[in-house]
Amino acid sequence: MNRRAFVLGSTALGVIAFGGGAFYVTRQRQRDAALAAETAPISDDAVLIRPYSPILGPFDAPVTLVEFFDPSCEACRAYHPVLQQLRKEFPTQLRIVLRYTVFHEGSDEVVRMLEAARRQDLFEPVLDALLEEQPGWAVHGAPQLDVAWEIAGAAGLDLTRAEDDMLFPGTTAVLNQDAADVETLNIRQTPTFFLNGKRLESFSADTLVADIRLAVEQAG
Repeated sequence: MNRRAFVLGSTALGVIAFGGGAFYVTRQRQRDAALAAETAPISDDAVLIRPYSPILGPFDAPVTLVEFFDPSCEACRAYHPVLQQLRKEFPTQLRIVLRYTVFHEGSDEVVRMLEAARRQDLFEPVLDALLEEQPGWAVHGAPQLDVAWEIAGAAGLDLTRAEDDMLFPGTTAVLNQDAADVETLNIRQTPTFFLNGKRLESFSADTLVADIRLAVEQAG
């Protein structure tokens, strides 16, 4: 092999090596970018709060607690009185935004029931009644939805009108969007809370109360 051929051959090998290295670096950067996108904070305006989300408390309250809840969830029922007490303690400073998280059988129909109640301006009394009497209807694996309807009716819901309202196309859109946001935010249990946009990774009734009191204090 003459010198010219050797130089050309070496140059070609260098180009191949450089190209392979550049390809590896590019792929690594793509993987790093994808990982960064997955772990980056998600704007609460984007997925935490939707324009249709039920809000308990003043719309413009300085402190916002978002709860991803399932109406069939026993823990959600246990935290409900805690949230009610916090609203009484901070009537103008705290708002609670509810997001539907349909993990249990039958919960989708109960969400439709709640949305029908909202169309009758009865969302909160029906929610309170369903959660208070949850053990009577939310039997895991065999929910007693007829009982749930009776409870809603006793709370004032016009059942005849509700049968039509629960089929309102907008309710299906709400269920679908909340399900997509649950997946985006990697919600795996209920309740899951976000306080002023920050997920509470570990909490109890006592720490939740303490965190909200601190947030109200910091909000002035």
